Amino acid sequence: MMLREKAKLMSETDMERAIRRMAHEIVETNKGLDKVVLVGIQRRGVFLAQRIREILRQFEQVKVPTGELDITLYRDDLTLLHDHPVVHSTSMPLDITGKHVVLVDDVIYTGRTIRAALDALMDLGRPDIVQLAVLVDRGHRELPISPNFVGKNIPTSRDEVVEVRVKEIDGTNEVVICERQEA
Repeated sequence: MMLREKAKLMSETDMERAIRRMAHEIVETNKGLDKVVLVGIQRRGVFLAQRIREILRQFEQVKVPTGELDITLYRDDLTLLHDHPVVHSTSMPLDITGKHVVLVDDVIYTGRTIRAALDALMDLGRPDIVQLAVLVDRGHRELPISPNFVGKNIPTSRDEVVEVRVKEIDGTNEVVICERQEA
């Protein structure tokens, strides 16, 4: 199965604007940053969390603790995805018990990734509250999970794929929609 790029949904400027807005909403919702911990879901969520942290550092003069969460072994579709899954790192800068954890991911679709992230997070501690920040909400939820902070809502069909591209991995910052095609 191949993917054919259909349209660019967000430019680098659009992404930056959305991430900046989400950062401001995180401060407002949490009435400051005293208890906030950002946790990026591997892979692209890690880089988005780092960008949010940098924006918060610039306008609030606070360095928000930021961790990385690998959910590979918590997925309910692990055997369907890969014969040999690649496990990435999980690292937390501090104990998350009693904290306001903001999970950060690139795209929310069925909600299964976030369910796995919640399971992984609970193995690390018991936060007071868990919030979800996603750059793109594409709909089609299979679980009752809804993000608190959304960069952009993009209605899609199930045959489409939303790709968030970040410089650190892909060499560019953009969001594109692709169609699945037979090879």
